[in-house]
Amino acid sequence: MSAAQLYTKYTRVWIPDPDEVWRSAEIIKDYKEGDKSLQLKLEDETLYEYPIDPPGSELPFLRNPDILVGQNDLTGLSYLHEPAVLHNLKVRFLESNHIYTYCGIVLVAINPFEQLPIYGQDVIYAYSGQNMGDMDPHIFAVAEEAYRQMARDEKNQSIIVSGESGAGKTVSAKYAMRFFATVGGSASETNIEAKVLASSPIMEAFGNAKTTRNDNSSRFGKYIQIGFDKRYHIIGANMRTYLLEKSRVVFQAEDERNYHIFYQLCASSSLPEFKDLGLTCAEDFFYTSQGGDMSIDGVDDADDFEKTRHAFTLLGVKESHQMTIFRIIAAILHLGNLKIQEERDGEVCSVSSEDEHLSSFCSLLGVEHSQMQHWLCHRKLVTTAETYVKSMSLHQVVNAMNALAKLIYAQLFNWIVQHVNQALHTTVKQHSFIGVLDIYGFETFEVNSFEQFCINYANEKLQQQFNSHVFKLEQEEYMKEEIPWTLIDFYDNQPCIDLIEAKLGILDLLDEECKMPKGTDQNWAQKLYDRHSASQHFQKPRMSNTSFIVLHFADKVEYQSEGFLEKNRDTVYEEQINILKASQYQMVADLFQEDKDPVPTTPGAKRTPRINVRSAKPAFKAANKEHRKTVGHQFRNSLQLLMETLNATSPHYVRCIKPNDEKIPFKFDPKRAVQQLRACGVLETIRISAAGFPSRWSYPDFFNRYSVLMNKRDLSKSDTKQICQTLLKDLIKDPDKFQFGRTKIFFRAGQVAYLEKLRADKFRAATIMIQKTVRGWLQRARYQRLRRATLALQRHTRGHLARRLFQHLRRTRAAIILQKQYRMLRMRRAFLRVRSATLTIQAFARGMFVRRIYHQMLMEHKATILQKYARGWLVRARLRRARAAAVVLQSHWRRLRARRQLQALRIEARSAQHLKKLNIGMENKVVQLQRKVDEQNKENKLLNEQLSMLTSAHSSEVEKLKKELQQYQQTQQGDGKQLLSLQEEMEQLRTELERAHSEREVLEDSHGKERDLLRKRICDLEEENALLKQEKEELNSRILCQSEDEFARNTVEENMQMKKELEEERSRYQNLVKEYASLEQRYDNLRDEITIFKQTPGHRRNPSNQSSLESDSNNPSICTSEIGDTEDVIQQVEEIGMEKAAMDMTLFLKLQKRVRELELERKKLQAQLEKKEQESKKSQVNEIKTEVTSEHEDFAYNSLKRQELESENKKLKNDLNELRKAIADHATQNNSSNDVQDGYNLLLNQLKLANEELEVRKEEVLILRSQIMKAAQQKEESISPNASWPNSDRHVDQEDAIEAYQGMCETNRKTEDWGYLNEDGELGLAYQGLKQVARLLEAQLQDQRREHEEEMEALKNQVDLMQEELEKQQQAFLQTLQLSPEVQVEFGLQQEITRLTNENLDLKELLEKLEKNEKKLKKQLKIYMKKVQDFEASQTKVPVERRSHERSMQVAVQRKEKDFQGMLEYYKEDEPLLIRNLITDLKPQAVSATVPCLPAYILYMCIRHADYINDDQKVHSLLTSTINGVKKVLKKHQDDFEMTSFWLANTCRLLHCLKQYSGEECFMTQNTAKQNEHCLKNFDLTEYRQVLGHLSIQIYQQLINIAEGILQPMIVSAVLENESIQGLSIVKLVGYRKYSSNAGDSSYSLDEMIRQLNTFHSIMCDQGLDPEIIQQVFKQLFYMINAIALNNLLLRKDVCSWSTGMQLRFNISQLEEWLHGKNLQQSGAAQTLEPLIQAAQLLQLKKKTSEDAEAICSLCTSLTTQQIVKILNLYTPVNEFEERVTVAFIRNIQKQLQERNDPPQLLLDFKHMFPVLFPFNPSAITMDSIHLPASLNLDFLNKV
Repeated sequence: MSAAQLYTKYTRVWIPDPDEVWRSAEIIKDYKEGDKSLQLKLEDETLYEYPIDPPGSELPFLRNPDILVGQNDLTGLSYLHEPAVLHNLKVRFLESNHIYTYCGIVLVAINPFEQLPIYGQDVIYAYSGQNMGDMDPHIFAVAEEAYRQMARDEKNQSIIVSGESGAGKTVSAKYAMRFFATVGGSASETNIEAKVLASSPIMEAFGNAKTTRNDNSSRFGKYIQIGFDKRYHIIGANMRTYLLEKSRVVFQAEDERNYHIFYQLCASSSLPEFKDLGLTCAEDFFYTSQGGDMSIDGVDDADDFEKTRHAFTLLGVKESHQMTIFRIIAAILHLGNLKIQEERDGEVCSVSSEDEHLSSFCSLLGVEHSQMQHWLCHRKLVTTAETYVKSMSLHQVVNAMNALAKLIYAQLFNWIVQHVNQALHTTVKQHSFIGVLDIYGFETFEVNSFEQFCINYANEKLQQQFNSHVFKLEQEEYMKEEIPWTLIDFYDNQPCIDLIEAKLGILDLLDEECKMPKGTDQNWAQKLYDRHSASQHFQKPRMSNTSFIVLHFADKVEYQSEGFLEKNRDTVYEEQINILKASQYQMVADLFQEDKDPVPTTPGAKRTPRINVRSAKPAFKAANKEHRKTVGHQFRNSLQLLMETLNATSPHYVRCIKPNDEKIPFKFDPKRAVQQLRACGVLETIRISAAGFPSRWSYPDFFNRYSVLMNKRDLSKSDTKQICQTLLKDLIKDPDKFQFGRTKIFFRAGQVAYLEKLRADKFRAATIMIQKTVRGWLQRARYQRLRRATLALQRHTRGHLARRLFQHLRRTRAAIILQKQYRMLRMRRAFLRVRSATLTIQAFARGMFVRRIYHQMLMEHKATILQKYARGWLVRARLRRARAAAVVLQSHWRRLRARRQLQALRIEARSAQHLKKLNIGMENKVVQLQRKVDEQNKENKLLNEQLSMLTSAHSSEVEKLKKELQQYQQTQQGDGKQLLSLQEEMEQLRTELERAHSEREVLEDSHGKERDLLRKRICDLEEENALLKQEKEELNSRILCQSEDEFARNTVEENMQMKKELEEERSRYQNLVKEYASLEQRYDNLRDEITIFKQTPGHRRNPSNQSSLESDSNNPSICTSEIGDTEDVIQQVEEIGMEKAAMDMTLFLKLQKRVRELELERKKLQAQLEKKEQESKKSQVNEIKTEVTSEHEDFAYNSLKRQELESENKKLKNDLNELRKAIADHATQNNSSNDVQDGYNLLLNQLKLANEELEVRKEEVLILRSQIMKAAQQKEESISPNASWPNSDRHVDQEDAIEAYQGMCETNRKTEDWGYLNEDGELGLAYQGLKQVARLLEAQLQDQRREHEEEMEALKNQVDLMQEELEKQQQAFLQTLQLSPEVQVEFGLQQEITRLTNENLDLKELLEKLEKNEKKLKKQLKIYMKKVQDFEASQTKVPVERRSHERSMQVAVQRKEKDFQGMLEYYKEDEPLLIRNLITDLKPQAVSATVPCLPAYILYMCIRHADYINDDQKVHSLLTSTINGVKKVLKKHQDDFEMTSFWLANTCRLLHCLKQYSGEECFMTQNTAKQNEHCLKNFDLTEYRQVLGHLSIQIYQQLINIAEGILQPMIVSAVLENESIQGLSIVKLVGYRKYSSNAGDSSYSLDEMIRQLNTFHSIMCDQGLDPEIIQQVFKQLFYMINAIALNNLLLRKDVCSWSTGMQLRFNISQLEEWLHGKNLQQSGAAQTLEPLIQAAQLLQLKKKTSEDAEAICSLCTSLTTQQIVKILNLYTPVNEFEERVTVAFIRNIQKQLQERNDPPQLLLDFKHMFPVLFPFNPSAITMDSIHLPASLNLDFLNKV
C-alpha cells in the first residue's frame, strides 16, 4: 500500500513532543506524493502543519485503531513503534490500573508505588496450571510458565528481573519466589519454602539502602537457584551475590542512607541485650549521618529489626552468632567515629588511647587495643633488605580506616550469604532448578564512578544474551511454521563488550595501572585515550582530561576516572587484617581466614564441614593471592559464571519500569518511561518483531474475524485455510506483506490495521443499509398508529354522546320513582307511631294486674313453709328427751353388774392356788439373777485390779512430769529478764492500742455523720431516680410503639447471623476433620517412605484388620501420647499397627475423661497429704495420752465387739433357717422331677451332717470356755506376772483369733462348767487370739476417729469459707451503698447471675454423674434380666426323660427352620475374611443388582448378633476393622469416583442403622414394630457413631476432590469459551497469541460437561446415596464452577465483551435447566451461580450515563466493588461500533459503592468447601428381609 492510501483524511498519527515525547493528531487533508507538509488537528482542536523535508522521507508514525489500544501484548499491535508502545502502556497503567504487559517474551512491570490486592493465595492458585497467554499478564504467569517448562522439558529455567533503582525488581523477584514456594511446596516437613522466603528480610537488611530513587534499593545483585526434586517439590536453594556497594558503608550522598541494618540496630539499642554495644541514635555516628535523612516514611526500623532477628532464627543461625554479627555492625559504627589527631602538618597522625570509640571497637571485635591503635596510623614496608614502619598521613589514615570498615562489612556480608546457603542446602539430589536473577539495571547519574561502570558492563552482557535469545525465538517460530525467512538485522553490542573486557580493554588497562607502584587515575585515563580513541563506542569529553565516555546500548554515559584505581584495588593493610585474625572471638577470626578452595560448590554437590585450624606459630607470610585480585577481575569472573549459568537455562525476562521519580502512585512520566524502555531492551524486542511478521493469526480466528469480507461462493467451501488464502490474495496485492504457515498467517506491520479498515468500511455500509430500512419501517409504523388512533377517537366520542343521553333519561325516571316512594314512607311512619303508642298503654295495664295476683300467691306459699318447719322442730325435741332417759337407765344397770363381778374376783384372789401359779417361774429367775450378780462381781474385781495397775502407772508418769516441770521452771528463771522486756513492750502496745481505739471512735463518729449525709443524698437521688424512671418508661413506651418493625427486622437479622455462625462452626469442624485426614495421609506416606528406606529383612507389617480401639491398659493411643521424637513414634506405630494410631478416637475420648479424673484425684491426694502432715504433728503430741487410755478402751471395745458378734451369730442362724425353708418349699414344688429330688435329698443329708458337726464344736467350745474361766481364777491366786503360757509365742492368724473369740463368746452364753484344760497351750492360743482381735478393733476405732476428725476439719473449712464469703458480701454491700441506686441494681443482678451460673454448673456435673450411674445400672439390669430369662428358658427346656440321638437330630433340624431374626453369626477367626470379601475386594458392580447399601446392612446384622450375645470385644473389633478397611479401600482408589461414592453411601447407611436401631426414641419415630425388635439391646455405640461421622466427612471431601479434579479442566472452555449459540462467535483480539507450547490443549463443550454431571448424578443415585447429600455435592460443584469461571473472567481481557456476556448467560441457563430437570433446584446450587450471572449481565448492560451506573450498582449485589471495577476495566469492545468504558464512569461506580463493606480479595476461593450435613434418613427395609447373594462368598455367615 502506498502512503497516499494510508495517510488519508481522519487518519490519526503520532508526532514528537518535547513534554509528552509523542502526541496524537488527526489528518484533516489527504496526503499526496510530493507534499511538503501534513495538515493536522491536535487533540485540543488546534491546527498544526507537520513539515516533511525532504518530501516523503519521514512521515509521522500511524496510530493504531482504538480497538487495539490496551492490548495485553505489545507485539499484537498492528503498528509497532515507540509511540504505540508508550501509549499502550500508559492506557493500561492509568485507565485500567494494569501494571503488567507482555512484550513478546518480556513481561513489562510498572511500579504502581502502592500495594495492590493481586498477589494473594487465590491469585496464585488461579494462575497455577494456566497457559501463559490465557490469563492477563502477571508475574505469576511468568513464574508458572517457567515451572511448567521445567516439568515438561526437564530443563533448568531462569527468570531475569532487571530495571533501575526503584522500579520494583526486588518485589517482583520476591513474588516469583512466593509463587514457587506455594505451588512447589516441599514434600517434607522442613519448610524449605518458608526458609527461602525468610532469607529476604536478612538480605534486605544487609544489602538494601535508601537512595534518592528508591527507599529500599538493592545495592547488590543476587541470583537465587531454587532446587526441585523429581516430583518438582522445593528441596533447597542457593544464593549468589554480585558487586556489593561497599563504598556506601563509609559514604552516603545527600538524602540517602547507609544499609538498613545500621539504623535497625541503633533503633533497638535500648534493648537489654544490646547495652554492651555502646550504641545511641543513628545521628551520633558518622557512617550513618552523612545523608542527613535518618528515617523513611512508613518504616519502623525497630520492627524491621525484630523481623530480621526472627528470620535469622528461622534459618538456624545461633543466638551467639547473631550477637556477634550485631557486635561487628556496632564496631563498624564506632570505627567511623574515631578522632584522628594530626601532627607535623598532617604528615604524622595518631589516635588517642583514651578514645572511647576505639575502646568500644576493640572490645566488640576482641582485638588488642594497643596494636589496633598503632597500626591504624602506621604501615609496614617490606623490601628485600629490610622491613621498616612508616607513619601515614591524615588522608592515608582515613582511607585505610574506610577500607577496613568496607572489608569488615563485605566479609560479614559474605559470611551471612554462606550461612543462608547452608540453611537452604539439602542432601536430597537436585533434579532441576529455577533461578531468579535480581540484578541492577542500567544506571546513569551526574557523577558516574566505578560502581556504575560495573553495573552497566553487566547490563551489556545481559542485553547481548537477551537479544540473541529473542532473535532465536523469532527464527524458531518461522521455521516451525515453515515459511521463508531472511536474517533479521538486530543490534549486536559485542563491540562495546570487547571494549570493556577484551585484551587491553578498559578493565585490563585498569588492572595494569593498579599494579603500577605510582599508578594514578589520570595516567589510566590517558592510556584509555591513547588506546581506544578510534573505537566507535569510546569517546573523550571535550572539556575534561580525567573522564571518558562509553556508548552503551541504552545511552551514552560519561565516567569520572577519579577513584577507579582505589576502588579496584580495595586496598587493606595486612597488619590490620592480622590483628583481626587474632581476635578472641572465633567468628571474627574466621571472617578473615584465607579460603583454601576458592572453587564454588554447585548447589547439588554435597558439602563437607570445613574446620578452621589456626597454627600456634605464625607461618611465613607469602603474597596474599586473594587480596591481589582486583575487584574488576573478580566481578568479571563472577559475571562470566552467571552468563554460563543463564545460557544453560531457558530464560524468562521481567523488565521493571519506574513511572515517575516522585514515587506518586499511578503517575506516568512519558520521558522517564521511554528512557527506561530504551535501556531495558523492550523497544529492541519491538524492533526485531516489526522487522519480521509481528501479527500472527490462526486460520480459524482469521476466518471468524474477516468472514464478512468474503463472498458467498468462497464461504461455501469447506477448507478454511483455502478460503483465507483466497481472501488475502484478493485484498492485499503485495505478497511480501503476508505469509501462510502451517497453522498461522503471518502479517507485516500495518497489514492488520488495513484489514480492520476494510472490515470497518464493510460494516459501515451495512449499517447505513440497516438504518435506511429501519427508518422507513419506523415511519410506516408511525402512520399506521396515527390512523388507528384517529378512528378510535371518533368511535369513543360517539359512544360518549349516546351514553350521556341515556343517562339523562334514566335520571328523570328515577326522580319520579323517588317521589312516590318518599310520600308512601312518610304516611307509613305516622301510622306506625300511633300504633306503637296504643300497644304500650295496653302492655303496662296488663302487667299491673298480673303483678298483684303474683304477690298474693307468694305470701300464701311462705306461710305454708313456716308451718312445716315449726311442726318438724317439735317432733325432734320429743325424740331427744326419750333417748336421753333410755341411756341413763342402761348405764345404771351396767354399773350394778360390774360391781358384782369385782367382788367375785377379790374372793378368788385370796385363795392359795392362785399364788402357786404366780410363783412357778420366779425361782428360776432368782437363780439366774444370782448368777449374773456373781459374774458382775468377778468382772468388778478384774476391773479394780486393772484400775490399780493403771493408777500406779499414772502416778509414775505424774512423777516424771513433775521432774520435767521443775527442770523447765529452772530454765524459765533465766528467762525472767526477757519476760520483763516483753512486758514493757506489751505495755507500749497497749498504749498504742488505746490510742488506736480513740482514733477509731473519732473515725466512727465522722463515719456516722457522713453516713447520715449519704443517706439523705440517697433519698434525694431515689426521688430523682423515680422521676427519671417515669420519664424513661414514657420514652420506652413511645420507642416500643415506634420500633416494632425494627425489632422484627433485628430478630430476622439475628436469626440469619446465628445461621451463618452455625455454618461457620460446622465448616471449622469439618476443616479440622479434613486436616486430620490429610495428616493421617501424610503420616501414611511417611511410614511408607521409611519402610522403603529401611528395607530390613525382618520387617513385618501388621495386619490391617488389627483393632485400633483396644483398652487403655493394653495399647495406649499414639494420638494422645506426647510425641517427642519421630523415630520413637515410628517404632511405636510399627509395634501396635498403623490402624491403631489412625483410628483410636474412642480411646482419645476416654483418655480425656481419665485425665480429668486424675487431675481431681491429684488435688484430693494433695489435700490428704497436707492433712496427714498435720495429723502427724498432732499424733506426736497425743502419743503419751493414747498410751495411758489405750488399755481402758481395749476392754470396753472388746465387750462391745462381743455383743456385736453375738447379734451377728443370731442373724446367721435366722438366715440358715430361712434357707432351709426355701429349699424345702422349692423341693415340694419340683418333686415331680427325679433328678431334682435326688439333688435335694443329697443337700439335706449334707446339711444334717453339718448340723451334727456344729453341735460337736459347740460342746468343745463349752469345755474350752470353762477351762479358761478356771485358769483365770488360778492365775489370780498362784501364777506370777512373769509366767508364760506354753505355745503362747506361736504366731496366730487373724482368722484363727476371731474364730477363737467367737467360740469363747458362745461358751460364755451356754456353759455352766468351769473345767480346766491346758495340755497343748490352747488357752494361750485363745489369749493370743483375743489380743489380735483387740488390736484389730483398736485399729478400726482409730480409723473411725480419724474419719471423724477429717469430717470435723472439712466442716471447719466450710465454715471458714462461708465466713470469707460473708465478709466479701459485706464488703460488697458496703461498696454498693456508696453507689447510685441503678448501679446497685445492676451490681446485685450481676452477683445473682454469677451465683446462679455456679449453681447450675454444679448441678450439671451432678446430673452428668447421675446419668452415667443410671446408664451403668440400666446396662447391668439388662444383663441380669437376660441371664434370668436364659435360666428360666433352660429350666423349662429340661427334658423329663433322656432323648435318643435320633430325636436330638430332629430337634436340631427344627431349630434351623425357624424364622430369620435379622442377625448374622460368624466366628472370630472369620472376621478378616468378612472384611476382605465385603469391603477390601468388593466392587460396586458386584452388588449393583441388589438392595442399595447391602454391605452396610450385612455389617449391621453382624454387629447386632455380637450385641445379642453380649460380646463387646467382637463389636469393638468388627467396627474397628470395618473403619480401617474402608480407609484402606479409599486410599487405594483415591481417584475413583464410583468407588468413593459407593463407600460414602454405605458408611452413611451404616451410620443411619446405628442411629435407627440404637433404642433412642428420637430415632425410632418412623420405625415399624418389626424394626423395633431389631434394636440393639446391650451396647451404646454413640462413640462409634461419632467416628463414622468423621469418616463420612472424609469420604465426602475425597468425593468432592475427585469430582472437582474431573470438572476443573472443562469449566473455562465449556462455560466461557464454548460457542453454544451458533452465529455468536467469540473472536479473540487482533494479534493475540499464546506463548506456551501447550496452547493447543483440547477444549470441552458445555454438552460434555453436562454429560459428566449426568454421570455423577446417576452413579450416586444408583448406589443409594441420600438425596440430601447429593444436593450438597452438586451445590459444592456448582460453586466451584462459578468460582473458576468468574476468576478466569476477572483475569482475562479477551473474554470481557458483550458477546461473551451473551454466551455466558446462555450457558448458565443450560446449567439451571439441568438442575431443574434433576429436581435439584432446592439444593442451593443455582444460588451459587449468582455472581457469574451478574457478571454476564454486567457485560451486557449499557455503561455510559449515571442511570446506567445506578442500575449496575443495584443489580450486581453478589459482586464486590473490586470485581465490578475489574470487569469494567477489562471490558474490551470486539467491534469498532462498541465504545470503551470511560474512566469517569468507573469512578462514578466506585463512588456509589463506597458504602459497601466488601471483602478485600478480588478472586473467589474456589477451594472453599461448604460444611456438609448428614441428616438422619431411616430405612424402611427390615433386617430379616435382606438376602445374601452367593457372589459375595459369605457362606461362613450363619443366619440366626
